[in-house]
Amino acid sequence: MKYHQQWQARAIRPEGASDWFAAEVPGNVQHDYGHMMGWGDINIAENVTKFRETEGYTWEYRALLDYHAAADQHAVLVFEGVDYRYDVLIDGETRLEYEGMFSRTEIPLDNNAGSELIVRIHPHPKRETAEFEDRQQADQCVKPPVCYEWDWHPRMLVSGIWQDAYVQTRTDGYIARCEPFYTLSDDFSRAEIRFEVDCAEPVEITLYDPDGQIVGTGSRHTLVNPRLWWCNGQGEPALYTYTASTETHQVSGQIGLRRVRLVMNDGAWAEPFAFPKGRSVAPIQLELNGRRVFAKGSNWVNPDIYNGRIDEARYEALITLARDANMNIFRCWGGSGVNKRAFYDLCDRLGIMVWVEFPLACNNYVGTPHYLRVLEQEATAILLALRSHPSVVMYCGGNELFNNWSLMTDQSLALRLLNKLCYDLDRDRPYIMTSPVFGMGHGGYTFYDPDAKKDVFQLFQGSSCTAYTEFGVPGTSDIEDLKASIPGDELFPIRNMGSWRLHHAFGAWGAERWLCMDVLNMYAQEPLDSLEKVVAQATWLQCEGYKAVFEEARRQAPYCSMAINWCYCEPWITAAGNSLITYPVKAKPAYYAVQTALRPVMASARIPRFDWRAGERFSAELWMLNDTHKAAQMTVRASIVLAGVEYPLLTWESGEACENRIGPTINWVLPDVDATEFTLRLQAGDATSEYRLCYRRSETYAVTRQMNV
Repeated sequence: MKYHQQWQARAIRPEGASDWFAAEVPGNVQHDYGHMMGWGDINIAENVTKFRETEGYTWEYRALLDYHAAADQHAVLVFEGVDYRYDVLIDGETRLEYEGMFSRTEIPLDNNAGSELIVRIHPHPKRETAEFEDRQQADQCVKPPVCYEWDWHPRMLVSGIWQDAYVQTRTDGYIARCEPFYTLSDDFSRAEIRFEVDCAEPVEITLYDPDGQIVGTGSRHTLVNPRLWWCNGQGEPALYTYTASTETHQVSGQIGLRRVRLVMNDGAWAEPFAFPKGRSVAPIQLELNGRRVFAKGSNWVNPDIYNGRIDEARYEALITLARDANMNIFRCWGGSGVNKRAFYDLCDRLGIMVWVEFPLACNNYVGTPHYLRVLEQEATAILLALRSHPSVVMYCGGNELFNNWSLMTDQSLALRLLNKLCYDLDRDRPYIMTSPVFGMGHGGYTFYDPDAKKDVFQLFQGSSCTAYTEFGVPGTSDIEDLKASIPGDELFPIRNMGSWRLHHAFGAWGAERWLCMDVLNMYAQEPLDSLEKVVAQATWLQCEGYKAVFEEARRQAPYCSMAINWCYCEPWITAAGNSLITYPVKAKPAYYAVQTALRPVMASARIPRFDWRAGERFSAELWMLNDTHKAAQMTVRASIVLAGVEYPLLTWESGEACENRIGPTINWVLPDVDATEFTLRLQAGDATSEYRLCYRRSETYAVTRQMNV
């Protein structure tokens, strides 16, 4: 039986300890302290900056242990995860000293309730020789670096009992572990399942099929023609369930039967890398149950600054939106660490593949003995916790480690250690050292690149990557959120200062990102003289930009195997950024644009650029995109809507195909009319694909119109 405790906490500050205050567990102590201090919602204005003074504090949680253990039971104090370095004291005696937030720890109790429990959390780890107060401070710990500040996350260092904590009473019949393992025959016609169990007494195991019917009992099972686990859009995410029981304890779990491999992309071996016989592009094509699957999805980041307060309901709302957007994968970005178990359980059920990165990002994690010891401990805990989830399809050492700011290589001890652990503990799941590796692409992140002098349409049509695992187009939050987070006297005109800057409208990478007012003005044909106009312009570009990249990546299959945008969610209310979902769970218009761009079978147009002028010959290639592996065909009717008039252009019969198919090219001279935009519309049955593009009147028209006025 589990006994949850009543918790309080306090801050040990230079000027003395604070009063004790009520504390949430799971939760983050900074949230509870801020509530006690009356500091307000960190999403509003500059409230988050008030917490800078707490970075050097020591924190203490306390509880009077309340539980009952019978004569045949023993009690254990369990911490599922504490962030980050902590001591546990019972009646003043130190019972545990620990570093690491992803490991479960247990402390035997002497069955005497009423003892005082103290959990002392030390100040946040910071490498003293770090050059800047940023993520570098986290390069000798296994604490996710995102809270040290990122271009979409404020500096807000959190800690606390972020996972569940409780006293558990156990008998000899307690099942400490029941873990399934399986092998599939080459043709998937048979599955051999076995269970490993840690228990002092005999355990009875019952296996059920995905419909809830009993398959059999015992620790070994042979299934003929098993139902396989498939990702969203490829089939059913079939899950077998099991129960393991003794007279006094029962546990249950799920099994998803599938085989996943990372194989070379189509055409990769044919590239001109034969001489001087060097390295080819790295394999990044996911093969699920023998079928090559185009991975389409988003980069998952921590959906709350207070990671301890994220619950199953929040996970479910966010993951369901991803499924409904036709996504089939999350790249769980390493800078945010790993998620609570509910996240992976939900991905199992909803058919979302998960790319798991270890908590390394954009740093040189030098392999000192202390760092490697903690990394091995924490990575082992992560692997043991995740390896039974069918949704977890690959591991990655961390984010952007092979470059001139991280300076790591495949000889770095931390990455060699992670490779070894993945092999030893979960050999059959793919592992890559970092993202990106040779052949893959990260970026760009704006609608227009001033250095290349190209928009997002042109950039990606001129690119050829095996996978696009980060790319983004920024947009603003909606008017409601901007008014909630930016004080009224700062709202408009927009300035590069105060809350606008703190909430990421300006300053990312030292540039005027993520609002990109220069780009918004480039395509505006009237002054952006209100907040509403700025938001509308940014939303337009974000929607069309994301559609352009996702559809172009799909057109580049089978050499391209992934399209995973930066990013999916966000941890607080941003003024501007690349996310599809704003905090906490609000879909942007760009989410719905991406939803249309990821339909399994759809009519698509390859449009050379976004900006067009009257008198130019507009062109666009028609495509049928199909990533279902089932034959499809469609009748596509293309038209242009300009100044309220729809101009039919052509009809294309795609013919039946199991893959992408290219069709005819539209060529149409744009007439000179009074308009600032036009829409290319593709009608295929009841489904419509629309592309809203920039239109500029000719200079002659503008002069004539001004003379007439």
